[in-house]
Amino acid sequence: MLNQEIGLNPKIFDPKIEERPTRDGYGDGLFLAGAQNPEVVALCADLKESTRVEGFAKKYPERFFEVGVAEQNLAAIAAGMGISGKIPFISSYAVFSPGRNWEQIRTVISYNDSNVKIAGAHAGISVGPDGATHQALEDIALMRVLANMKVIVPCDAIEAQKATIAAAKIWGPVYLRFGREKTPVMTGRETPFIPGKAEIFWQSKKPQVVIIAAGPIIYEALLAAKELEEEKIGSIVLNSHTIKPLDEKKILEVSEKYGAVVSVEEHQVAGGLGSAIAELLAKHNPVPMEFVGIQGVFGESGSPKELAKKYGLTATDIKLAAKRAIRRK
Repeated sequence: MLNQEIGLNPKIFDPKIEERPTRDGYGDGLFLAGAQNPEVVALCADLKESTRVEGFAKKYPERFFEVGVAEQNLAAIAAGMGISGKIPFISSYAVFSPGRNWEQIRTVISYNDSNVKIAGAHAGISVGPDGATHQALEDIALMRVLANMKVIVPCDAIEAQKATIAAAKIWGPVYLRFGREKTPVMTGRETPFIPGKAEIFWQSKKPQVVIIAAGPIIYEALLAAKELEEEKIGSIVLNSHTIKPLDEKKILEVSEKYGAVVSVEEHQVAGGLGSAIAELLAKHNPVPMEFVGIQGVFGESGSPKELAKKYGLTATDIKLAAKRAIRRK
């Protein structure tokens, strides 16, 4: 059943549940982080409205820097700020940052352990009609592989706000991933958010499978868990918002206890959350595992719902993956 003890939205399965883009939470969090610490600055690659940096820019114009369509410069300028006492947040679409400027992020930010926060917006296939060129499906893999980099993928707008504020207090580079489309607000102001600590959102009395998700797609995982419960198949849904560092203790605890795992992400299955979990389990506790995500292909134009169905990212797909994992126990 839904874990209400951690303060989740009681209307989580209401068809009229509030929906907001996670990028809105980033804008709110950046504004609040700026109010809390005068060293927070923001840089943007000509997308301050789309990436929701506009509020910060209006409030703190002396702390906002418009770099223009020059993502490599965006990273390089921020790197200098980050080793000079500032806390720079750089914002663009994820296909451009970290997509276009990955080498600069690697060499001048990560290598120097510069205190830069990288906000990749419009990630995943839910960008929809913009098509493959604007659908970042590889960004988690690009960031996860970098030394010193932390990777956080908030599940909703409220968690995105918390993640942004938390990132400002973490030393070193952090990658924050956000979506464009409105998605269900599942958490509340009291829902715990601690970087590196996964939270159980759903737990049946007799779980047979553990579903581990990151980002707004966790809503589909919850719908799948509810449908499985109706079929008398118990499950756990774990919100692994922090992909690096992974909450190894919690994941090993539940995988050892229940013996089957499904990873769920709006990203390539190669190099993302599923890969991180598989690496952990292969070393410490091999169990049957299924991967729900993009299966080594590019996206295409379409509505978010159409694309989710085509690429196997719906509650039905998660439910089927859970049953396959259970059969392999």
